[in-house]
Order: sequence, then structure tokens, then C-alpha cells
Amino acid sequence: MPSEAISVPQRSTLDRFAEFVVQFVPDAVTASILLLIVLGALALWLGNSPLDLAGAYYQGFWSLLPFTGQMTLTIVLGSAMGTAPLFQRGIGFLARLPHTRNQVIILAVLLGACFSYFFWSLGYSLGPLVAVLFAKEAERKGLPIHFPFFLATIYASGSVWQYGLSSSAPLLIATEGHFLEKLIGVIPLTRTIWSPAAILDIALFTGAVMLAGSWLMPKSGRPMSDYPGALQAAQPVALPPVEGKTFSERLEAKPYGALVLVAALLVWLWYHFAQRSAGLNINSMNVTLFLLTFLLHGNIRAVSKALEKASGSAWQILVLYTLYAGLSGVIEHTRVGPEIASFLSHASNAMTFPTLSAAVGTIFAFFIPSSGGQWALQGLVTVNASRAVGVSVERGLLSMSVGDHMGNLISPFWYVIAAGMLRMDFRTFFGYGLVYAVIWFVIGIVVFTFAPC
Repeated sequence: MPSEAISVPQRSTLDRFAEFVVQFVPDAVTASILLLIVLGALALWLGNSPLDLAGAYYQGFWSLLPFTGQMTLTIVLGSAMGTAPLFQRGIGFLARLPHTRNQVIILAVLLGACFSYFFWSLGYSLGPLVAVLFAKEAERKGLPIHFPFFLATIYASGSVWQYGLSSSAPLLIATEGHFLEKLIGVIPLTRTIWSPAAILDIALFTGAVMLAGSWLMPKSGRPMSDYPGALQAAQPVALPPVEGKTFSERLEAKPYGALVLVAALLVWLWYHFAQRSAGLNINSMNVTLFLLTFLLHGNIRAVSKALEKASGSAWQILVLYTLYAGLSGVIEHTRVGPEIASFLSHASNAMTFPTLSAAVGTIFAFFIPSSGGQWALQGLVTVNASRAVGVSVERGLLSMSVGDHMGNLISPFWYVIAAGMLRMDFRTFFGYGLVYAVIWFVIGIVVFTFAPC
């Protein structure tokens, strides 16, 4: 009896594009070395001496160390919080609501965007969890989800943080005493992240991600079950029973220690916001993540196991941020940064400035993995260039932010972080993410050229 022919799913054009692109994408460590060679050569060509170049690299290498620690806490705490049973049950409940493939995509994109809007690290740390749980439930229902493309879609939905509650530069210039206050004063959030242009950009991009995710999803079969490592990484932490253990182990399993720390963290937040009248920043958000992680897990024992599991994704930040800090030093302390920014700012007018501001923002973001750090370096140039061509400072900042996140969408750094959380190779979904990079850039340029802000 002749055997039946095996049906092999046809690869889509998007599949072939993604597979082609990743052949030329180095890992993030290799990319940082290549960028160092390019920047070093450019600095020497612009007239810096080899000693100047060495000094710039030296100055930059440890410059992001405090921010690296903050970022590491953010990712590890966010990942640990995501493995709390109560939290997973909440996302799992939402994952069971859709009944069609498009409903899965739309609800997952909305959830990922909401996390990112409230705080960017929630999008990066919880977006992969959303992708896994929604894809797992879709496969159980027989809905055709291409997991790498779906993961890239949820990753892209997190881009809205650029105009969300944790957007670094708008929060900075809304705070009294910021480094450009004498030049531009204090600019309220109503003129930046809550301006009509920023709100329109968030709405249009989120809608575009939903449409692209539904329309472009490859039909070739790559279900969640093909990635057991990712599924395992998103499982709640299993704890063995504590009967017969020592007194200290039984104490760690009780809620008392966690509740004491939660109370102390609540006092910290009260003092920060009520007594000092301080604003939302990365430290206050990390304290909130601490609080939620201990509250949701309920005891020290569960938190320790969750943090142990989550810390596997931390090495990328610790190592790569240090390497990128050296690159930022070369940009900041040689003629490379000023020359690039000056050239682009003088080559524009009121109509073309948003496009060129986004372009230079993309260049800087490719080298500097910190929105706050990018504004510190590029802020003065952006302010002066905006005034020179006759556009508002806030339009210059918001269009620069388009480029800031464009750098995140086309460089491997944050893909590596997300892939590390799911025990995957970032190249598995990197190529699909470039589609959303194009969408992000086009919508941002149109909105911040024409919409009021």
C-alpha cells in the first residue's frame, strides 16, 4: 500500500525574508565590537588622536553602571513577577477569551501595549509571557499561530512606551532642575506624551500592529509546541513541600517576611511621592516592581525561587550595557557625536526636520541603549536645531523619540533580552520584527510632521 504524501507547509515571502535577514545579523556582543571598529575609524578620520579615542572609550566604559544596575533589577523583577501564579492566572484567563486567530492577535497586542505604556520594562519582561500563554492557548484550540512572528508582533506592540508613562526625556524636562531648564524651562507632559500627536501615534501604531499581525501572519506551521524551552521558561515556579524542614525554611514559606517588606516599600513610595513630591522615575518603578513581586508571590521562599529562575536573562544587560557604554563614550567624548548631530540639524527645514531628527535619533539609539542617555547627549542639539528651523522643542523631542525606538527595533540588543527570557535564539524572530520597524518609522514621521504637538 503506497504511503501517503506528507504535506509540507509552504514558506511565505515573509518567512523567506526573515530567514535571509538573520544570515547577516550578528549577536549583540559581535555587533558591539563591529560598531566599535566603525566609530573608532570615524573618530580618527574626524581628527581625534588615538589617545583621544582611548580616553573617550575609557570615560564611557563604566558610565552606565548605575543605569545597568537599575535595568538589571527591572528585567529580573519583572520576569519574577510574571511567574507569580496569580499573575499568570490573570494572563491565562485573558488568553482563553479569543475564539479566532485574529482575536488572539488583537487582544495580545492590546495587553502588551498596555503593559509597556504603564512602564517600558513591563512590556519587555511580560511581553514574552503574553506571547507564550496566548500562543499556547491558541494551539490548544487549533488556531494557526506562527509563534516566531507572533512573538515579534507582541515585541513590537511594546514600542508605545516611547510615549507612555515611563518615557525618559518627557519625564526629565517636566521636572524642575533638569539640565536644560534655563534654555527651555519646564515643559509639562500635556505638551509631550499627552499631546494630540503622541496620543494619535500610539493609537495608529497599535492599530497597525494588529492589522499587520493579522494580515501578514505566515501560514507555515511553527506552533508553540515547537519551542518547549520557551514554554518551560513561562511556567510558574514549582515549590516542593516544606513539611519536616528546618525552622528557618518554614519561616521563609510563611507570608510574614514578605508582608513586612511590602509595608516598608509602601512607606518608601509614600515618602517619595507625598513627602518629597518627586515624580515617576526608574527608581520608583523598581520599588513598585519589588513590592508587586513580593506581594504576588506571597513569601520569601517563592520570591527567591522566582528570582533565581528570572536571573538567567540578566547577563545580557550586565555585559552588553557595559560594552555599549564604551561606545557611547566614543560618541560623546570625540567629534563623532557633535559632527553627526550638527550635520543633520543644519540640513533640514521645518517640514523635513522631524524626518531628520528621527534619522539622527536612530543612529544614536543604535549605539546608546538608554533613552535618557540619548537625550542627555542629543538634547541640546535637538533644542537648538528645533528653534533654528522654526519648530517647537516638543516636536523635536517627539520626532527624535521615533528614531530612539527605531534603533531598538533594528538592533539585536533588546531582541537578545527577550529571547534570553524564553531560552531562544533571537534570530528566530528578529527578521519579522523589521517589518514593524518600518511601520513604526513611517507612522511616526507622518504624525510628528503634521499633527499638533
